[in-house]
Amino acid sequence: MTGLDPIIDNALQEDIHTGDITTLSVVPEPRPARARLIAKEPLVLAGIGVAARVFHRLDPAIRFDARFPDGARVETGTLLAEMAGDSAMLLQGERVALNLLQRMCGIATLTARYVEAVAGTGARIVDTRKTMPGLRVLDKHAVRLGGGINHRTGLYDGVLIKENHIAAAGGITEAVRRARAYIPHTMKIEVETECLEEVAEALEAGADIIMLDNMDLDAMRRAVGLIAGRALVEASGGVNLETVRGIAETGVDIISVGALTHSARAMDISMLLEAE
Repeated sequence: MTGLDPIIDNALQEDIHTGDITTLSVVPEPRPARARLIAKEPLVLAGIGVAARVFHRLDPAIRFDARFPDGARVETGTLLAEMAGDSAMLLQGERVALNLLQRMCGIATLTARYVEAVAGTGARIVDTRKTMPGLRVLDKHAVRLGGGINHRTGLYDGVLIKENHIAAAGGITEAVRRARAYIPHTMKIEVETECLEEVAEALEAGADIIMLDNMDLDAMRRAVGLIAGRALVEASGGVNLETVRGIAETGVDIISVGALTHSARAMDISMLLEAE
């Protein structure tokens, strides 16, 4: 995964800094140990390779045997991985490995719940840029493992004209015109709209994707009818597990859910170590 090692190295430096005082004092000499990663609740596994990489950055000699691949659904008590190596290295990598693994599993597990909630409707669940700073590559990878789709990665790989862009440009039509003149022909333009009048203007301006922002279900259905397949339709705002099915049934193509990455609960996973 591109960019993984700097994320891990920064996290290890943040945690260990000048030295793990507890481990240096309690385990001053090399001592072999085994450790196990155990799921404490049902989850979608995401980041097991990331956890392995944490330990290998500390000590390439650590053996890490994953029992399941990313994307697997496991139950409470499942053995996720076994490790063997120097106890000090295992102890120093424990928290960073668990922090990343638990967060990624939380995102994948929540994403899977949203995907299941809209099954059969044709709507796709996508993420947003509401990710943890510095961890976007991991957050978005976890969304994919949960069955979701990635929206744009950042400001550099897609045009999304939002309310403030429209205000700055002087209107939807002018904003789309300027964007179309600036971008390559291979790139699409998405416009955020808040009412049917704006939907009509975005459609007339030639938007490829029209976002329906915080519209009620009736307005969404009317917008889908107005657009009539001439642009992709994305619903955003007010999306949760209780509302997502109804939104999907309006006929939208895409439902973006910021909660996938900004509100996912870290899953409960523990590491148990035994000295040999």
